[in-house]
Amino acid sequence: MTAGPVWVKSDRQRERERILASQGRRTTSIATASTILFVALAGVVVINSPGWPRVRDTFFDPEMFLRAAPAVAEGFLVNIKIFLIAEPLILAVGLVVALIRGTRSPALFPVRALATLYVDTFRGVPTLLVILMVGFGLPALKLQGVPADLTTLGVIALTLSYGAYVAEVFRSGIESIHPSQVAAARSLGLSHGKTLRFVVLPQAARRVVVPLLNDFVSLQKDTALVSTIGLVEALRQAQIITSQTFNYTPYLVASLLFILLTIPLARYTDHLAARARRRQGS
Repeated sequence: MTAGPVWVKSDRQRERERILASQGRRTTSIATASTILFVALAGVVVINSPGWPRVRDTFFDPEMFLRAAPAVAEGFLVNIKIFLIAEPLILAVGLVVALIRGTRSPALFPVRALATLYVDTFRGVPTLLVILMVGFGLPALKLQGVPADLTTLGVIALTLSYGAYVAEVFRSGIESIHPSQVAAARSLGLSHGKTLRFVVLPQAARRVVVPLLNDFVSLQKDTALVSTIGLVEALRQAQIITSQTFNYTPYLVASLLFILLTIPLARYTDHLAARARRRQGS
């Protein structure tokens, strides 16, 4: 049994790859040099400004940074906890609401109208107001079984607010599936539920991954809003230290912690978007 012919790159192909690699190195070098130059010029302007010494002592105090970092980092664990609990709840609420809004049965009109009212209301009310209303309003009702834990109340408020946005993301993904896909599945004998489960939802989920990740990047930042109801997380801890020392460096610590978490999520979102574009192009 003889092996098949081995493909060998032609001279033209090798030359083309060499030129492309050279252009890539040149582009990278120019981008790196321009970035370094811009950062250097910006640094010179800031450092030579008249108010720089005061800003440096107030916002960039190394000693205060080291003193505040442990406490702020401990508070940041609360932000991560809220994010990890709220994220799956938001996905579940958003998917259920999107499916309800996609129903066409006349008998389900009241439920569909309620889902539409939920989406319109919580997309129109700022997240901060939702947190305040849930954080102070629910305990004030004094109903049996209503949680009083601030973390739980913060999770409920964020889930209600972001669930409305995620529901619209899911609904757009579901409606982007061509009706012929549904017709083909039904012609093969699949029920409406199985058509959604095995045909529509898998395709819709792939199409909405990027916008969902963008929403969750925003969610991670908005976990700091729960500090308004008294929960001691990273931002609140930074506020406490600042009120005691009259130094704003703890805010820098909190900002860096949020950046360290959100930037990887943002870059991963860009990676998925670029991969989706390559698949569509191919």
